[in-house]
Amino acid sequence: NHIPVTRGGPARTRSRLDSKLAHPVNGAVRNPPSRLVVGISGASGVTYGVRMLDALRDLGVESHLVVSRAALLTLSQETDLTPDDLASRADVTHRLADVGASIASGSFKTMGMVIAPCSVRTMGEIATGVTSSLLTRAADVTLKERRPLVLMVRETPFHLGHLRTMTALAEMGAVIAPPLPALYARPASIEAMIDQSVGRVLDLFGLDWAPVTRWTGLKGAE
Repeated sequence: NHIPVTRGGPARTRSRLDSKLAHPVNGAVRNPPSRLVVGISGASGVTYGVRMLDALRDLGVESHLVVSRAALLTLSQETDLTPDDLASRADVTHRLADVGASIASGSFKTMGMVIAPCSVRTMGEIATGVTSSLLTRAADVTLKERRPLVLMVRETPFHLGHLRTMTALAEMGAVIAPPLPALYARPASIEAMIDQSVGRVLDLFGLDWAPVTRWTGLKGAE
Protein backbone atom coordinates (compact mmCIF):
# COMPACT_ATOMS: atom_id res chain seq x y z
CA ASN A 1 0.00 0.00 0.00
CA HIS A 2 3.03 2.23 -0.12
CA ILE A 3 2.52 5.20 -2.44
CA PRO A 4 5.76 6.30 -4.05
CA VAL A 5 6.55 9.97 -3.83
CA THR A 6 8.47 11.55 -6.69
CA ARG A 7 11.64 13.16 -5.46
CA GLY A 8 11.04 16.85 -5.03
CA GLY A 9 7.35 16.44 -5.90
CA PRO A 10 5.87 18.00 -2.76
CA ALA A 11 8.35 20.87 -2.87
CA ARG A 12 7.46 21.66 -6.49
CA THR A 13 3.75 21.53 -5.67
CA ARG A 14 4.26 23.89 -2.73
CA SER A 15 6.25 26.22 -4.96
CA ARG A 16 3.43 26.40 -7.50
CA LEU A 17 0.90 27.16 -4.78
CA ASP A 18 3.08 29.85 -3.26
CA SER A 19 3.57 31.46 -6.65
CA LYS A 20 -0.15 31.42 -7.28
CA LEU A 21 -0.92 32.93 -3.89
CA ALA A 22 1.66 35.64 -4.43
CA HIS A 23 -0.46 37.28 -7.13
CA PRO A 24 -2.61 40.20 -5.94
CA VAL A 25 -6.05 38.86 -5.06
CA ASN A 26 -7.86 41.93 -6.37
CA GLY A 27 -7.54 42.21 -10.12
CA ALA A 28 -9.86 45.22 -10.12
CA VAL A 29 -7.29 47.27 -8.23
CA ARG A 30 -4.55 46.51 -10.76
CA ASN A 31 -6.63 47.83 -13.68
CA PRO A 32 -9.49 49.83 -12.22
CA PRO A 33 -12.00 51.42 -14.58
CA SER A 34 -12.52 55.16 -14.34
CA ARG A 35 -15.59 54.70 -12.17
CA LEU A 36 -16.26 55.61 -8.53
CA VAL A 37 -19.23 54.90 -6.27
CA VAL A 38 -20.41 57.88 -4.23
CA GLY A 39 -22.67 57.40 -1.24
CA ILE A 40 -24.35 60.25 0.61
CA SER A 41 -25.80 59.52 4.04
CA GLY A 42 -27.80 61.71 6.41
CA ALA A 43 -25.04 63.41 8.38
CA SER A 44 -24.62 67.16 8.16
CA GLY A 45 -22.34 68.16 5.30
CA VAL A 46 -24.25 66.99 2.23
CA THR A 47 -22.27 69.55 0.22
CA TYR A 48 -19.23 67.26 0.47
CA GLY A 49 -21.13 64.70 -1.57
CA VAL A 50 -22.36 67.31 -4.02
CA ARG A 51 -18.85 68.61 -4.63
CA MET A 52 -17.51 65.06 -4.88
CA LEU A 53 -19.85 64.51 -7.84
CA ASP A 54 -18.81 67.82 -9.39
CA ALA A 55 -15.15 66.90 -9.03
CA LEU A 56 -15.61 63.51 -10.66
CA ARG A 57 -17.34 65.15 -13.59
CA ASP A 58 -14.44 67.61 -13.91
CA LEU A 59 -12.02 64.67 -13.91
CA GLY A 60 -13.99 62.60 -16.41
CA VAL A 61 -14.63 59.82 -13.88
CA GLU A 62 -17.94 57.96 -14.11
CA SER A 63 -19.93 58.41 -10.89
CA HIS A 64 -22.48 56.01 -9.42
CA LEU A 65 -24.61 57.67 -6.77
CA VAL A 66 -26.68 56.18 -3.96
CA VAL A 67 -28.38 58.44 -1.41
CA SER A 68 -30.08 57.65 1.88
CA ARG A 69 -33.52 59.03 2.77
CA ALA A 70 -32.00 61.02 5.63
CA ALA A 71 -29.52 62.56 3.17
CA LEU A 72 -32.40 63.97 1.14
CA LEU A 73 -33.74 65.62 4.29
CA THR A 74 -30.31 67.11 4.93
CA LEU A 75 -30.15 68.27 1.31
CA SER A 76 -33.37 70.22 1.76
CA GLN A 77 -32.12 71.85 4.96
CA GLU A 78 -28.54 72.70 4.00
CA THR A 79 -28.86 73.61 0.31
CA ASP A 80 -31.31 74.95 -2.26
CA LEU A 81 -30.86 71.81 -4.38
CA THR A 82 -33.65 69.36 -5.16
CA PRO A 83 -33.18 65.59 -5.35
CA ASP A 84 -33.29 65.90 -9.14
CA ASP A 85 -30.54 68.54 -9.03
CA LEU A 86 -28.40 66.13 -7.03
CA ALA A 87 -29.12 63.19 -9.33
CA SER A 88 -28.24 65.26 -12.40
CA ARG A 89 -24.68 65.63 -11.12
CA ALA A 90 -24.12 61.85 -11.25
CA ASP A 91 -23.67 59.68 -14.32
CA VAL A 92 -25.76 56.90 -12.77
CA THR A 93 -28.15 57.17 -9.81
CA HIS A 94 -29.27 54.02 -7.98
CA ARG A 95 -32.35 53.62 -5.80
CA LEU A 96 -31.58 53.01 -2.13
CA ALA A 97 -33.72 49.86 -2.03
CA ASP A 98 -32.31 48.39 -5.24
CA VAL A 99 -30.06 45.73 -3.76
CA GLY A 100 -29.89 44.14 -7.21
CA ALA A 101 -28.12 47.16 -8.69
CA SER A 102 -24.78 46.83 -10.44
CA ILE A 103 -22.85 48.31 -7.49
CA ALA A 104 -24.23 45.58 -5.21
CA SER A 105 -21.97 43.04 -6.91
CA GLY A 106 -18.22 42.66 -6.65
CA SER A 107 -18.11 41.61 -10.31
CA PHE A 108 -18.98 45.21 -11.24
CA LYS A 109 -15.54 46.80 -11.33
CA THR A 110 -14.96 50.20 -9.75
CA MET A 111 -12.09 52.22 -8.34
CA GLY A 112 -13.76 52.00 -4.94
CA MET A 113 -16.30 53.98 -2.97
CA VAL A 114 -16.51 57.14 -0.92
CA ILE A 115 -19.33 58.05 1.46
CA ALA A 116 -19.50 61.82 1.81
CA PRO A 117 -20.66 62.58 4.38
CA CYS A 118 -20.85 59.36 6.38
CA SER A 119 -23.23 59.24 9.33
CA VAL A 120 -22.51 57.29 12.50
CA ARG A 121 -25.43 55.00 11.73
CA THR A 122 -24.10 54.20 8.27
CA MET A 123 -20.61 53.66 9.68
CA GLY A 124 -21.95 51.27 12.31
CA GLU A 125 -23.95 49.27 9.79
CA ILE A 126 -20.93 48.82 7.54
CA ALA A 127 -18.81 47.73 10.50
CA THR A 128 -21.22 44.93 11.42
CA GLY A 129 -21.54 43.61 7.88
CA VAL A 130 -25.32 43.44 8.34
CA THR A 131 -26.41 45.75 5.52
CA SER A 132 -29.99 46.94 5.03
CA SER A 133 -29.76 49.15 1.94
CA LEU A 134 -27.82 49.55 -1.29
CA LEU A 135 -25.69 52.24 0.37
CA THR A 136 -24.22 49.92 2.98
CA ARG A 137 -24.30 46.87 0.69
CA ALA A 138 -22.13 48.71 -1.84
CA ALA A 139 -19.73 49.66 0.94
CA ASP A 140 -19.58 46.04 2.13
CA VAL A 141 -18.86 44.90 -1.42
CA THR A 142 -16.05 47.45 -1.67
CA LEU A 143 -14.43 46.02 1.45
CA LYS A 144 -14.78 42.38 0.46
CA GLU A 145 -13.26 43.10 -2.95
CA ARG A 146 -10.32 44.85 -1.24
CA ARG A 147 -11.08 48.14 -2.98
CA PRO A 148 -10.60 51.53 -1.32
CA LEU A 149 -13.52 52.56 0.89
CA VAL A 150 -13.25 56.11 2.25
CA LEU A 151 -15.66 57.31 4.92
CA MET A 152 -15.94 61.05 5.49
CA VAL A 153 -17.38 60.63 8.97
CA ARG A 154 -19.25 63.70 10.19
CA GLU A 155 -19.75 63.68 13.95
CA THR A 156 -18.19 65.35 16.95
CA PRO A 157 -17.32 64.71 19.68
CA PHE A 158 -16.79 60.96 19.32
CA HIS A 159 -17.62 58.64 22.19
CA LEU A 160 -15.82 55.35 22.80
CA GLY A 161 -18.32 53.37 20.74
CA HIS A 162 -17.70 55.59 17.72
CA LEU A 163 -13.95 55.21 18.11
CA ARG A 164 -14.15 51.44 18.43
CA THR A 165 -16.33 51.27 15.33
CA MET A 166 -13.81 53.34 13.38
CA THR A 167 -11.00 51.11 14.61
CA ALA A 168 -12.89 48.01 13.45
CA LEU A 169 -13.46 49.57 10.01
CA ALA A 170 -9.81 50.59 9.71
CA GLU A 171 -8.81 47.02 10.54
CA MET A 172 -11.12 45.84 7.73
CA GLY A 173 -9.35 48.14 5.29
CA ALA A 174 -11.53 51.26 5.25
CA VAL A 175 -10.03 54.74 5.39
CA ILE A 176 -11.59 57.05 7.98
CA ALA A 177 -11.30 60.59 6.62
CA PRO A 178 -13.29 63.15 8.62
CA PRO A 179 -13.54 66.37 6.60
CA LEU A 180 -11.26 68.54 8.72
CA PRO A 181 -10.22 71.99 7.46
CA ALA A 182 -6.68 72.35 6.14
CA LEU A 183 -5.91 75.82 7.42
CA TYR A 184 -2.41 75.81 5.89
CA ALA A 185 -4.20 76.30 2.55
CA ARG A 186 -5.59 79.60 3.88
CA PRO A 187 -9.09 79.00 2.51
CA ALA A 188 -10.90 82.23 1.69
CA SER A 189 -14.37 80.69 1.90
CA ILE A 190 -16.34 77.71 3.18
CA GLU A 191 -16.49 76.49 -0.41
CA ALA A 192 -12.69 76.44 -0.60
CA MET A 193 -12.49 74.47 2.67
CA ILE A 194 -14.97 71.92 1.33
CA ASP A 195 -13.15 71.56 -1.97
CA GLN A 196 -9.83 71.01 -0.18
CA SER A 197 -11.31 68.14 1.85
CA VAL A 198 -12.96 66.62 -1.23
CA GLY A 199 -9.76 66.87 -3.23
CA ARG A 200 -7.66 65.27 -0.51
CA VAL A 201 -10.05 62.31 -0.43
CA LEU A 202 -9.77 62.00 -4.20
CA ASP A 203 -5.99 61.82 -3.74
CA LEU A 204 -6.59 58.47 -2.05
CA PHE A 205 -7.94 57.16 -5.36
CA GLY A 206 -5.05 58.61 -7.36
CA LEU A 207 -7.18 61.47 -8.69
CA ASP A 208 -5.68 64.97 -8.85
CA TRP A 209 -8.36 67.68 -8.69
CA ALA A 210 -7.23 71.21 -9.57
CA PRO A 211 -8.82 73.12 -6.63
CA VAL A 212 -6.58 71.34 -4.09
CA THR A 213 -3.87 73.51 -2.55
CA ARG A 214 -0.65 71.50 -2.15
CA TRP A 215 1.84 72.05 0.64
CA THR A 216 5.19 73.14 -0.77
CA GLY A 217 7.13 73.73 2.43
CA LEU A 218 7.49 76.49 4.98
CA LYS A 219 7.44 79.96 3.56
CA GLY A 220 10.68 81.86 4.10
CA ALA A 221 12.47 78.75 5.39
CA GLU A 222 16.15 78.59 4.53
